[in-house]
Amino acid sequence: MNKIEHIGIAVSDLEAAGSLYEKLLNTTVYKIEEVVTEGVKTAFLQSGPNKIELLEASSADSPIAKFIAKKGEGIHHIAFEVDDIKAEMARLKGEGFVLLNDEPKPGADNKLVCFVHPKTAGGVLVELVQELVPNP
Repeated sequence: MNKIEHIGIAVSDLEAAGSLYEKLLNTTVYKIEEVVTEGVKTAFLQSGPNKIELLEASSADSPIAKFIAKKGEGIHHIAFEVDDIKAEMARLKGEGFVLLNDEPKPGADNKLVCFVHPKTAGGVLVELVQELVPNP
């Protein structure tokens, strides 16, 4: 794993949270994107090398809606950048971690993603992210 790529924060109101974090971090939201397959709308902010992903449920049965209903708004996951997501998934499986998906899937911000089950990661939802290579 190369570095912390971002911290994901579950929010009920993306616009209000975006305004709050713009003031807090003294920066602006640089990207808003919907990931239909995950039932989530995201907003990204960056301050220096640090990125925050705000996550709002776009459907009542999405993982973010369930998270907020159970735990309220707050830190949802921590994402780590990897060079080869498939190799990292295989390594983690070999170490006994449970992955929430068998194959990497497209995520927000031009990334391939895979999640590690929090029950096997000390109660923390861990996301692996690999930059998608643009087509030539």
